[in-house]
Amino acid sequence: MSDHNETFTAGPAEEVTLAARRRRGTFSAMMHGLLKAPPTAKFGLIMIFAYIFVAVFANWLAPFGEAEVVGKQYEPWGDQFLLGTDQIGRDMLSRLIFAARNSVSIAFITTVIAFLLGSMIGLFSAVVGGWLDQGLGRFVDVLMAIPSLIFTLVLLTIFGTDLVTLILVIALFDSTRVYRLCRAVAVNVVVMDFVEAARLQGEKLPWIMAREVLPNILPPLAAEFGLRFTFVFLTIAALSFLGLGIQPPTADWGSMVRENATLINYGDITPLLPAAAIALLTVSVNFVVDWFLHKTSGLRDV
Repeated sequence: MSDHNETFTAGPAEEVTLAARRRRGTFSAMMHGLLKAPPTAKFGLIMIFAYIFVAVFANWLAPFGEAEVVGKQYEPWGDQFLLGTDQIGRDMLSRLIFAARNSVSIAFITTVIAFLLGSMIGLFSAVVGGWLDQGLGRFVDVLMAIPSLIFTLVLLTIFGTDLVTLILVIALFDSTRVYRLCRAVAVNVVVMDFVEAARLQGEKLPWIMAREVLPNILPPLAAEFGLRFTFVFLTIAALSFLGLGIQPPTADWGSMVRENATLINYGDITPLLPAAAIALLTVSVNFVVDWFLHKTSGLRDV
């Protein structure tokens, strides 16, 4: 009995020790899962962390300023300019590094806004149901029936191409995809007995959404976040290539391809470097998302 009482009356020091052990166990499980990940997932994670590192430390990694004119236009690769210069004499390597920070951060912020908007409305629609669910569903169907890129171009032409407008317009259209997925998985949870029990106990709607439904639909939402990030990232790059995305002098991979495309006629591969950066990040995120979906689906590795 004494041992039982000592365990039951453990002091703050013992509780801190137990919490630390749990954290170490969780960290060990995460590391074990990463070590067992397939080569494609490991490659994707390494590339994602590399992009994040470059984005965070862009000011220290870039040899020149983002918009600093340091030479003549279209100077070739050399010791002074490792990747040459662009159409007005800015260092291409510096522009590539700063573009990592701009493109990734803007795409991430846009994806977060789209997810917050789409998931909240999707959860609310699934939990409330009835005519409100039907009305929101039909409204989203109308928005999804419109070609998103064309409508985005129209809205940016009308309201301007400043950064805030760009983020909000893309987030609005991408939130419709998040809404559809969130509602589709949430409607299968709201009919469960534990959700009905929470209703009978008098729990409020925000509690049911946040504590009963949301934790049970996180894996597909987390996977969708990765996929949605890649779509947003590619959309921003496409708009920048067309001249309606991130505006100069801010560095962006899409606009860098457009500004230096004439070099391809002379056999210079410099314009392909920002395109390769876009493709590499997209492939890396998809590798990680595929692995995450495989892990959360409960399938065993063959």
